[in-house]
Amino acid sequence: MQSRLRVQGHPIQPMLVTFPLGLFVSAAVFDLIDILGGPVFLGEVGYWTAVAALVAAALTAVAGMVDLWDVPGDRTRRTAVAFNLVNTVMAAVFLLACLVRSHSPQRGASAAILVTELVALAVGGVGVHLGARLMRQFDTGRAEAGGLETLAGSPVEISRPRP
Repeated sequence: MQSRLRVQGHPIQPMLVTFPLGLFVSAAVFDLIDILGGPVFLGEVGYWTAVAALVAAALTAVAGMVDLWDVPGDRTRRTAVAFNLVNTVMAAVFLLACLVRSHSPQRGASAAILVTELVALAVGGVGVHLGARLMRQFDTGRAEAGGLETLAGSPVEISRPRP
């Protein structure tokens, strides 16, 4: 799979997708600590972390839509569409949780919000699986040397010690 959005030959979307996933997990951890009796401000930190994750998810979705233009209409395309849909569902569930929390005075989490976020993270786990499958399908077309052979085309000289 080739991508229009690339940095030094690598597609951008797999790099971007780690930001919303990590931020969503962090938001859920902050909310868990808030519910378990941690400092009150952690609920608000969890809320704003989820908002930052939603912004990152929107940027990632745009990169994913651009990448879909170049995906051939085979199994790889189906996997890419499923990957983008699953990540969109995860972001939509977090968006609903953020909308519910936006009306509370300190934007703290409740047990229901935390369960909703954990369900969204489970959906995100399916997205991670699909993303890994997509990257394996992408890498089948590329044959790269491993180990010291990767340095053969670089300006670095490889010399072996003489006995």
